[in-house]
Amino acid sequence: MVVPHAPLTVKNVDLLEKENAKVHRTDRFELVAKAKSTPVLRRGQPFKLRLHFDRPFLENMDIVRIFFSFGSYPDVMKGTKGVGTIAKKTSLPAHSETWQVRATDLRTEIVSIEVQSPANCPVGVWKLFIDTTVSGHENTTNTFEVDSDIYLLFNPWMKHDLVYMEDQKLLEEYVMNDTGKIWVGTKKEPKGRGWVFGQFHACVLPACQLMLKKSGIKDVARGDPIKMSRAISRIVNANDDNGVLAGNWTDNYDGGVSPSAWTGSVPILKKFLETKNTVRFGQCWVFSGVVTTVCRALGLPARSVTNLRSAHDCDNTLSIDRYFNSRHERLFFDPITGKSFEDSIWNFHVWNDVWMARPDLPKGYGGWQVIDATPQETSDGTFQCGPASVEAIKQGAAGFNYDVPFMISSVNADVVNWIEDKRSESGWRSFSTSKDAVGIMILTKAPLKFDSKGERDRLDITCSYKAEEGTQAERLTLYRAARCLDSARRSYAIPELTKEDCEFTLVDLDTVNIGEPFAVQVNVKNNSKEQRTIRAILSVRSVFYNGNPGHTVKSVLTNLTLHPKKRDVLRLPITADQYLDKLVEYCHLKLSAVIAVNETNQTWVDEDDFRVVKPTINIEVARKLVMEQPAMLSLTFTNPLKKMLTDCKINLSSSGFRSTKEMSLKDVAPSKMVHVIHQAVPYMDGKHNIVVTFTSKELCDVTGLATVEVIEEHENAIQK
Repeated sequence: MVVPHAPLTVKNVDLLEKENAKVHRTDRFELVAKAKSTPVLRRGQPFKLRLHFDRPFLENMDIVRIFFSFGSYPDVMKGTKGVGTIAKKTSLPAHSETWQVRATDLRTEIVSIEVQSPANCPVGVWKLFIDTTVSGHENTTNTFEVDSDIYLLFNPWMKHDLVYMEDQKLLEEYVMNDTGKIWVGTKKEPKGRGWVFGQFHACVLPACQLMLKKSGIKDVARGDPIKMSRAISRIVNANDDNGVLAGNWTDNYDGGVSPSAWTGSVPILKKFLETKNTVRFGQCWVFSGVVTTVCRALGLPARSVTNLRSAHDCDNTLSIDRYFNSRHERLFFDPITGKSFEDSIWNFHVWNDVWMARPDLPKGYGGWQVIDATPQETSDGTFQCGPASVEAIKQGAAGFNYDVPFMISSVNADVVNWIEDKRSESGWRSFSTSKDAVGIMILTKAPLKFDSKGERDRLDITCSYKAEEGTQAERLTLYRAARCLDSARRSYAIPELTKEDCEFTLVDLDTVNIGEPFAVQVNVKNNSKEQRTIRAILSVRSVFYNGNPGHTVKSVLTNLTLHPKKRDVLRLPITADQYLDKLVEYCHLKLSAVIAVNETNQTWVDEDDFRVVKPTINIEVARKLVMEQPAMLSLTFTNPLKKMLTDCKINLSSSGFRSTKEMSLKDVAPSKMVHVIHQAVPYMDGKHNIVVTFTSKELCDVTGLATVEVIEEHENAIQK
């Protein structure tokens, strides 16, 4: 047999669009169903291709490489380019950070292959190229470009994708359902407004591509649902750019369509795609409906959410402030900031929840995230909002990205009335506060239900956003958030007139050795001649060194009756088992106490930061260190935990030694000593510092430090 030296020529590539679509749950997309079908696939999941060559594939001679490229400047290192070489493999890995290709049939000129994209690759349009060459003749290459776009979407059915939803029955609603309801109205009479999301329409995915291009999001960021959802929130409105929808809250809709006339997203997106210009007009529920369509089309689980009596906090005070002059006349501007507009409360406001993990936040803050495309306030200089963790909103974690304080205000701000008062230090005095006027009900459509004649498909999710109104937990959330914001802290530092006749002192903790118990303790004293009843929430949370919260260790609500002129102690004991697995790096913990006196409305808040102390690695030198002579270093410390330390490593470094040394150790049993003998060769005389660190899966940031003196060899001989 004469072996041909000409590389294979690709005659055709069968993308098997419909076959792959069934497996990828994308067969409902009209782009797939068309006569000239376009592949729509979900990332991280295998799909099949069939390559037609001009002759049979010869395994020992032919080299065929598959290239997938994304965006303007594809780059393997940035994840916007994938490369795979056809070869026989028994299977593809369950998960890979790179593109994987395997041949399933190499017997003829028709070669069947299976491809798997990474579960974090960019979402959008990919291009496919095939290079063929012959072993030993790599300078001669044939290149074939597939003329079809390939859409890759988020994959919430794939556990390695950040948008993975464990309860996959819900995906039938939050990804696959193309019709639904958006609630409008009031608490007394909320109404589910029907909306056709239409995410499978032929215009939607191309419109999404146009949107994302206009948004300016970088190609490399399009695999990140955090950045993608934030980009969607800004490009659906047209305030900063040529986005999808122009908002209009007047009664004049000349030159466009009244927001109330829209019945769904497809006409809006179709017009946007055809004209490449902004569609007029939208209001909050229209913005939200379009966002739901876009997110579901891209594979990002989404729902429209309605907040009845939604606060619009203009000045980041976590309060809706209303001002009256000394004559009790309402001021329709903010006299503090001088702005010509003021805080407001919307009868209802509609935004979106999108589902994703949040690796940028501590554990527990993934799941539903708020994004809001309605232009209200700028974020990072642009009208965009979110993704804000719903759990962070509920917990009052105002320091988390993105726009959490604004959303806390939206669902839980106090309404504070201020009157001009020259006797007050600020010139203003609060004379009444309404604590339950905002976020009175938060609604969405119940999954897998649709009531065309009533409201039985309404789902109240208020408890997901905040604690029950009027409870101490709900108050503490607002106070916790206020402490994170200078503007809110100042606002909440001006309380209503109260009688403060109780004293509270949080006992500071200096240090606690890791593995030892400790307690939150507050000393209380009633200075009045009457009985006082207090409610206190004592809590402990781990925090990162920059102040971002880690994990809640323990939180309790305590009630205490204080008799006249008496003292007492509030105490929250914490065991090692309760805090050890909640620690974050550097082992900082925050103690918090929030106390309210029922009879006088006195409120007291305090907190204390301290660090759990880890053991120190003891470094000993057996004898004097001499240049260029091996010396033995003894490294010891005791495992302080009641658990096995695994995947243990010690790193040793010093400027006076040859190199940094990493050593792997056996597992360390609870309370057992770690003892390592290390041979080191110093190469420089003088004093040098040795730095040692220990890490394991269960315990990290254990360090040791020693100063040693290295002498020259002739000095050693003289001393002898």
